[in-house]
Amino acid sequence: MNALLARFFRTDASSAAPLALRLALGSVFIGHGAQKLFGWWGGHGFQATANHFESNLGLAPGALHAALAGGGQFFGGILLLLGLGTRFAAAQGAVIMAVATWTVHRSAFFLQNNGMEFALTLLLVAVALVFSGGGALSLDAHLAKRKAV
Repeated sequence: MNALLARFFRTDASSAAPLALRLALGSVFIGHGAQKLFGWWGGHGFQATANHFESNLGLAPGALHAALAGGGQFFGGILLLLGLGTRFAAAQGAVIMAVATWTVHRSAFFLQNNGMEFALTLLLVAVALVFSGGGALSLDAHLAKRKAV
């Protein structure tokens, strides 16, 4: 079990570079998750998101997919800001962005045409964090250091 936890929190504690990626991606995810779940910042809320997912995107059951997407973004974004479970939070965020790219934005590249450029960028940032971990300025690094002592 200790080996599993050590692997889960492992990160390159010599680099602070992932901090910028975590702050950007975490903030965007929190905002978009809050729109889906709570209707904050111009969002439509959970029920409308669930209905849209099922009726317009073919993601049934809509409530399950809305909960996974909204919850994954909102709570995963919080984890990314903290740098806690960074690889897990980034991996699930990458899956959400891959689904968004494929189901909603695949018909064009540029954002003004409802294209994939923004979702694809978020996907690639998430993948970078899966590879790097949370970095030196993360709770992952702090926990890994405590485990090593």
